[in-house]
Amino acid sequence: MTTLALENVLAKAGLKVNASEFLALVEDAARRLSPPNPDPAHYFSPDQRGTLADVGLDLSAHREGERDYRARTVAEHAVLADSALTVQDAAARLGVDDSRIRHRLKERRLTGWKDQGGWRLPAWQFTGSGVLPGLDVVLRAVPDDQPALVVAAFMSTPQTELVINGKQATPRQWLLAGGDPEPVARLAATLGTPV
Repeated sequence: MTTLALENVLAKAGLKVNASEFLALVEDAARRLSPPNPDPAHYFSPDQRGTLADVGLDLSAHREGERDYRARTVAEHAVLADSALTVQDAAARLGVDDSRIRHRLKERRLTGWKDQGGWRLPAWQFTGSGVLPGLDVVLRAVPDDQPALVVAAFMSTPQTELVINGKQATPRQWLLAGGDPEPVARLAATLGTPV
């Protein structure tokens, strides 16, 4: 893909980043993920491997020529990082001091992660003029061990329990439409729990 084609794709997606910056984000995300050819069986005891194999999970190592399962995650992480706000950006958007944003992060009324440049706050939790309604209720329910990418994916994936005008809605759409945050919080509480 040429640089111009990539910049067109980024612009159509609404990402305010040039091709070089985006590729640097992709490289960084890929580096932080697992090794390129992991052996998933390595992470489990022999008993656990047997149980997982019994229920149909393939724990064989990545083979040459197979599609790299990490590609989608790397791209999603790069987009999440590029669209995230700094503490200063979030403060300006909400019309508050930077310290109020850090306080909201500490109280789990906003979510984010720290990188070498400081706090990064995913854009999905903001509206044009404020914070997603009911966000604090939902974030308090999210298990502490769930990374920002998992929470972002959850908030942007239609859920069968959330229906607006006869169609499944994402948690973000549900909250933007004025839906009760409790059903979203109940769903968020199960993140990371095997089904």
